[in-house]
Amino acid sequence: MTPQTAGGPGPAAPGPDGLPLAYRTAATSSFWELVTTRSPAVLPDGLRALDAAGSVPHATTIVALVFDGGVVLAGDRRATMGSVIAHREMEKVFEADRYSAIGIAGSAGIALELVRLFQLELEHYEKIEGTLLSLDGKANRLGTMLRGNLGLALQGLAVLPLFVGYDLTRRTGRIFSYDVTGGRYEEHEHHSVGSGSLFARGALKRLWRPGLDAATAVAVAVEALADAAEDDSATGGPDALRGIWPIVTVVTAEGQRRVTEAEIQAIAARVEAARAQRARDSRAARTAAADDAAATGTVGLEGEERP
Repeated sequence: MTPQTAGGPGPAAPGPDGLPLAYRTAATSSFWELVTTRSPAVLPDGLRALDAAGSVPHATTIVALVFDGGVVLAGDRRATMGSVIAHREMEKVFEADRYSAIGIAGSAGIALELVRLFQLELEHYEKIEGTLLSLDGKANRLGTMLRGNLGLALQGLAVLPLFVGYDLTRRTGRIFSYDVTGGRYEEHEHHSVGSGSLFARGALKRLWRPGLDAATAVAVAVEALADAAEDDSATGGPDALRGIWPIVTVVTAEGQRRVTEAEIQAIAARVEAARAQRARDSRAARTAAADDAAATGTVGLEGEERP
């Protein structure tokens, strides 16, 4: 039976359009605030009793960079649980709406739930207001949702998203990073989060330059993830043996496009070929130096220099 009150139908009673009264009379266009008010138990914050930070999968490395006309967001596919690989094919990059995307690092289950709620948040706003939320508004809403997860973050179940989008007003791609308290920070040129972010940022600094086109930006993102995978065991690089490739999304004024596996595979093959050539050149240089030293008699049998 539908709940009733003395003054009329209860908040769960459907109206003529089939929507509950609570939904039709909401004073806010925020889905997050609506659910927080009506059904807070369904939110990730309802899991405060959890204390299992060391036994849940964690998503790892996400990179983003702007180019001339948009922004690229890419993520590796590995999730770890302590020192164990929990998943090899996890997807960490998602469409938020037509002009924005979100990548996740941190506690995987909570991060995925946060992404679904954020997608609903943007869809709900568009239906209620009849227009898209501005890119700054989207970034602020995501920060508010992260703040609601602070209790779990303090228990070690933190989520660190990387949010990107194409700003229709400024006509440029933009990148936003966050801390566990919901603090929002706009990043310029490029950024990375996750366990391999230190190594990925080094690659981004080396490879990024102003005026990149979309194809080159995608190649830079893939190479940055491959660099991170070389030094961070929690980051999975392109895996030709298993056919596992990073997820890469390009966001422009035309909307967003997920780069195909065939494109990623071709880029990864070029990256690996270049690395293999550099390794061969390095070995050849070391061998030549050792041969020269032996020929001139400057190195003894035990490797020490002769007087």
